[in-house]
Amino acid sequence: MKRSIVLATTVLLATLLLLCGAAAAQSAKAQGLITGRSGDTMTVQTPDSSNVVVVLTDTTQVGQVQGVFKARRKQMSMAALIPGLQVQVEGSYNAQNQLVATSVKFKGNDLQAAQTIQAGLQPAKEQIQQSQQELEQQKAALEQQQQAMQQQQQQMGEAQAKIDANKAAIEAANKRFGQLDDYNILDEVTVYFGNGKVTIDPKYKPQLLQLAEKAKTITAYTIQVKGYASSVGSAALNQKLSEDRANKVTQFLQQDGHIPLTNMLAPGAMGESRQVGSDKTAEGQAQNRRVVVRVLQNKGIAGT
Repeated sequence: MKRSIVLATTVLLATLLLLCGAAAAQSAKAQGLITGRSGDTMTVQTPDSSNVVVVLTDTTQVGQVQGVFKARRKQMSMAALIPGLQVQVEGSYNAQNQLVATSVKFKGNDLQAAQTIQAGLQPAKEQIQQSQQELEQQKAALEQQQQAMQQQQQQMGEAQAKIDANKAAIEAANKRFGQLDDYNILDEVTVYFGNGKVTIDPKYKPQLLQLAEKAKTITAYTIQVKGYASSVGSAALNQKLSEDRANKVTQFLQQDGHIPLTNMLAPGAMGESRQVGSDKTAEGQAQNRRVVVRVLQNKGIAGT
């Protein structure tokens, strides 16, 4: 009987020792300086410079120890756990090797020191934020300038393309008309236009009709029509004006002068080329706003 009692006592003591050892293995402590805080986690740097990630839960007790012997404890909010505060943490590690805190303690003077540090860092943080905002504004302004430069370059490219197109049209017209050295000019009428106008002034219509009647008496005649504009305004607009003026005169000769299409060269839009007057004066500008109509005969046919 005595042996049974002794054996049972021994087994009970062994069980208690195992339970106490397991409980001791699950509990843990950490002491150090809070170096970072993010939501429900904070990083504590221990005296050996290692970092411990501490998890705060709704049941974590946060207290400030007070008194000469640190015997009194004041319940505190988790908001007091700020970077720079020395703390003592008790709890147990989870599967992610994070210390889940059951309690966090700190001294009152340590909290004051951490708050002083945070107050000193705040102006620096605000200055850094202001500098970052200024950098962002400068970056945005630079991007706007770059976009404006790209738009200007695009507009310059489009303007140059229009100029090149106008030059090409004039060169094509000159090539189409050929050299006047190969023709005899048997009659010529110049029609002048108002500024920005394309309508034929009635006083020129009798002259055009007379030119048409004379042309019909000439063997193998050809009528050449060239429109011009002053250089006042944009080159593209002046090119269009010269084209419209030449077309108006051509239509009049065909419809009212009854000139067959086969006896007419395609009307030429010469734009601002071959200015005959100075565009610095009103008289010179008026001389440049014109359409020149010529009756031509090939020298080979004329025998000259």
